[in-house]
Amino acid sequence: MALFQFHWLTRLIKRHTKPIPEGTADLWKRRLSYLYAIIAWNAFGFVAYSCYTGNQDWAKRFKSPATLESSPARQWTQTLKIKDATVYKISGSNLSRYEIHNEFPAEDEAEK
Repeated sequence: MALFQFHWLTRLIKRHTKPIPEGTADLWKRRLSYLYAIIAWNAFGFVAYSCYTGNQDWAKRFKSPATLESSPARQWTQTLKIKDATVYKISGSNLSRYEIHNEFPAEDEAEK
């Protein structure tokens, strides 16, 4: 049982294409499977090399230092443009609460 079944797509393709001989289809299936294996092996090698050279933390490599220093709660409030937010932090059995205040330029100034 397939997760997604696109019967309409199958019918569309069968309606607008001519049948392929079984030998040709098997040949291309084999070729594509080899291509997939080569690409997957290279991707695995790239990830292993990145981990070996110490580049496994992509956030530290591609984000600005200011973004890394701010908390995820502050980053989300800036993304969602929330001016004042109350954050509840639960760590083990401890509950702490703090406020986040962001300042955004007025909409009139941003439009100019």
